Amino acid sequence: MDDLGPVAWPPAPIKTERLVLRESEARDRTAFIELLASPEVNKYVGGPRPREELERETPAIPERWPGSFVVELDGAMIGQILLRRATDHRRPAAAGKADLGYLFLPQSWGSGYATEACAAALTWFDHTLPGEPVVLTTQSANIPSIRLATKLGFTELERFEAWGTEQWLGLRSPPRTA
Repeated sequence: MDDLGPVAWPPAPIKTERLVLRESEARDRTAFIELLASPEVNKYVGGPRPREELERETPAIPERWPGSFVVELDGAMIGQILLRRATDHRRPAAAGKADLGYLFLPQSWGSGYATEACAAALTWFDHTLPGEPVVLTTQSANIPSIRLATKLGFTELERFEAWGTEQWLGLRSPPRTA
């Protein structure tokens, strides 16, 4: 995966009704480690990483690059949204398109935060790179993620085998401009 290309970064923080999407800061390091070490969070994305390894390798300000948003609730990080260019995607239909990914801490699940944050990130993307489609890949077994993708306007393109299990590939066409 590559960054999105020539985009102005970081954008001003994006505020929704309950959340703030912003660039990462040093105060987010502990939450990033928790996110990447969580077996629940990483069940469908290759499994958790060892906490000791993360403590050693995570920089003081983690994930600071164009397309990486921290999702903040009441001043604390609850998740991350990633928008990257899928230059090396396994499926030709997705190659070169922007790819949406997200991870949220388990205590934030079930409250609509992922839908709210991803919708805000996609609105930012539509204004920043108008006319571009976005893809999303998740394991077919990850039904909550497929439900979220559908709410966000993704439609299934195909299912395919990769990483030892069936994957779901969805596409969100760019919004029509008047």
